[in-house]
Amino acid sequence: MVVVGAGPAGLALGGVLRAAGVDCVVLECETRDFIEHRPRAGVIEEWAVRALHRRGLVTTLLTGAERHTACTFRFEGEQHRFDYQKVTGSHHFVYPQPLLVTDLVRAYADVRGGDIRFGVRDVQLHDLDSDRPAVSYTCPGTGRRRRIHCAYVAGCDGARGVSRAALPEGRFRVARHDYGIGWLALLAETPPSADTVLFGVHPDGFAGQMPRSPELTRFYLQCPPGDDPENWPDDRIWAQLRSRLAADGAAPLSEGPIIEKRVLDMHDYVVEPMAAGRLYLAGDAAHLVAPIAAKGLNLALYDAFLLADALTARLTGADPDGAALAGYSQVCLRRVWDYQEFSQWLSEVYHGAATGDPFRTGTSLARLRRLFTSPLAAAAFAEQYLGTADHY
Repeated sequence: MVVVGAGPAGLALGGVLRAAGVDCVVLECETRDFIEHRPRAGVIEEWAVRALHRRGLVTTLLTGAERHTACTFRFEGEQHRFDYQKVTGSHHFVYPQPLLVTDLVRAYADVRGGDIRFGVRDVQLHDLDSDRPAVSYTCPGTGRRRRIHCAYVAGCDGARGVSRAALPEGRFRVARHDYGIGWLALLAETPPSADTVLFGVHPDGFAGQMPRSPELTRFYLQCPPGDDPENWPDDRIWAQLRSRLAADGAAPLSEGPIIEKRVLDMHDYVVEPMAAGRLYLAGDAAHLVAPIAAKGLNLALYDAFLLADALTARLTGADPDGAALAGYSQVCLRRVWDYQEFSQWLSEVYHGAATGDPFRTGTSLARLRRLFTSPLAAAAFAEQYLGTADHY
């Protein structure tokens, strides 16, 4: 088994396979230090954390991660706390993705002795429609080409990786949605000014505050797609955050040095099906959900667990016909599309008031008010927000 890509999906997949006694090789073009420090979001749904812990892939996440039980919406100059734990009994975990990747590398390579090769170049996939596919790459140490024959290939190398590009033309489709907006993503050396995530719905654009640690806070500001971060000096950033997150009775924002600025263009895509021949896609190689609803990492882990279990059953003889593997794409896509729909719905809540369209402004605010006046609407929102549905 060859896994291409050492992100959360690839590492979780490799860790489960290794624990089940399935031989696999993980190939990664970056260094170990790079992937363990690459900045990424870290909102993890409770089911995913329980699954990581149950499978022995993490040791400190349950005790080291922050538990979030509520979020706060600010709109029309007021703040409204939404306690989703009271509604569902569930909560979120916040655990920076670099720490999760570090845990997963350790579980796969250091604890279980898994084969992971960093810094590989020019990865290519071969003979995917045969019963003996192969993956070749250039070894960083020798500069020589190496070729690994395997039973299956898992493509976990993201949107721009070679796995998705290797899908045969005409046997898949990519469904894409562009929101026509950008988010200025910021990381500031300052403690959070509230004990929950903040969502600011404002005529000037969406703003968000996401606590990352007692010393670091993530902020988002809606901006034009393709905007240049240099257009946002610190003074302008803090002025906009204060304005868009303002609410009666709210504590002042804690301000500090901004150590990261980048613009994210909001778009989604879904590759259907998520498999071709002996190649199976997982994570961002198969689908991207804009960070509007913080679903990407959770979908990647869901893919990894489902694919790992199906491959293990097929390769160990528990499922000799490979029925679970054959159904992998269909089962995954049901959750993928549910999360995509929620992200699209939530985008209209966040951004409708900034369109300048009175109709979209009115419907956006109506959706928000309903969360705080209808128990049924609150329960439906909490279920999607936390990913707690029994079936998809």
